[in-house]
Amino acid sequence: MPRVTSPDEAPELSHRQRRMLFRALHRGTKECDLMFGGFVRRHIASLTAAELDELDAIMELPDVDLADWLSGRRPIPLDARGPLLDRIAAESAAPGAGKPDHLK
Repeated sequence: MPRVTSPDEAPELSHRQRRMLFRALHRGTKECDLMFGGFVRRHIASLTAAELDELDAIMELPDVDLADWLSGRRPIPLDARGPLLDRIAAESAAPGAGKPDHLK
């Protein structure tokens, strides 16, 4: 899938996927927009229905906690962990993961 910067640029996505992409890219903090939103932008088209459900739950987490967990400042608590959040955290730990694509 080519680089998508907004839901309008991905007409092949379902309404739910476009809504989730918009929410992920507009979390309210730049860190989450880059780390979390970047992951969602790269993978939203290939997520399963179960992963979309997990993504919905992750979206309800506070930005401060999510940014701390994804940046490695704090470990993800056991009660918040799940396969998708672990995958997002692993990808976010890669060198340069939070950089916008145009700066890589």
